[in-house]
Amino acid sequence: MSRIAALILVVAVGLAACGKGGPDKGKEAEAVATVPVEASVAARRPINASYSGTATLEADREADVVAKTNGVLLKLMVEEGDVVKEGQVLARLDDSSPKLNLAKTEATLRKLEADYRRADEMFAKKLLSIEEHDKIKFDLDNQRAAHDLMRLELSYTSVVAPIDGVIGKRMVKEGNLIQLNQALFHIVDFDPLLGVLNVPERELNTLKPGQSVSMVVDALPGRPFAGTIDRISPVVEAASGTFRVTCRFKPEPNSLKPGMFGRIDVVYDRKQDALTIPRAALIEEDGQTAVYLVVDAPPPAAPADAKKAAPGDAVAATPPEPAKPDAKIDAGKTDAPKGPAKQAQRHIVQVGFADGEYIEVRDGLKEGDQVITVGRNAVRDGTLVQVLEAGK
Repeated sequence: MSRIAALILVVAVGLAACGKGGPDKGKEAEAVATVPVEASVAARRPINASYSGTATLEADREADVVAKTNGVLLKLMVEEGDVVKEGQVLARLDDSSPKLNLAKTEATLRKLEADYRRADEMFAKKLLSIEEHDKIKFDLDNQRAAHDLMRLELSYTSVVAPIDGVIGKRMVKEGNLIQLNQALFHIVDFDPLLGVLNVPERELNTLKPGQSVSMVVDALPGRPFAGTIDRISPVVEAASGTFRVTCRFKPEPNSLKPGMFGRIDVVYDRKQDALTIPRAALIEEDGQTAVYLVVDAPPPAAPADAKKAAPGDAVAATPPEPAKPDAKIDAGKTDAPKGPAKQAQRHIVQVGFADGEYIEVRDGLKEGDQVITVGRNAVRDGTLVQVLEAGK
């Protein structure tokens, strides 16, 4: 149990016991009815208006490389972790069958080209009808298309990268029989990386594309990474009341990776000289935000005599109490406060920007005011308090 909690418990026990004693007991209760608290001073400091959220990093571009033809995988040109460029050859399939098909279509194409040249000469001499001439031309065009298709089929035996990036996964081995549309590699483009925030709709008018953001990830503690807001969805999801904010980060070498989990802070405004207090001092009651100040307590009223002495009557002197030896203070009781007595005073405040453990106070306090941060739930307006040093 902390010292504050122990002291509050002793105060409560003392108050409960004071009703059973006489005047001396009342004096003792009055001495222990002070609630120990910790306080902080309202001071001016720079403060940021920001929004914080969590996101999992994902690549802006990634692609599965699939086979566009059948064949045996003869050679792998890259491995996992290799950086590749768009169009770079990643693997080669057996191309013997496509080469034969290409040669066959090429031979047929040469024959039809020769037939068409002879048909052209005969048509010019009116020895061939236009119908026969057009049929030969149609057969030639059809064969040219078939030849181009075989050439394309042959090119598919060289598997190429569709995007720039890094080989994130290889799914095949040399010697495997590859089928059409079978996945061979997964490529991830690390530059840039994206973090998607689901932001409450109340922030819709405060976040804008291009604003700077900062991110820290669990895997790399203590290293903030700068980025910007890339785009903002114009649609608020009805089920969650949030909208998507996509942040863009340019990773440093050997730093950010897709799948890392991080916290993103978006600073959208800043005040250099704001009046601030710890957020721990705030109390929310009846829809109002309040704090308890530490102020000087009024002096205690003089005790009234039970009855006034008649003129000339002798007043019996109260014998002084015999001196008592020093006694040990009961565990948990507070020492008598030094200087003027202090009390708690409730103040309604208007707050503004919140930044970490501090919050801006726009109205209700002035610089130098002392607000209760620890023990605020144990006091009420007018409660006598004793301010302890923080951490005691």
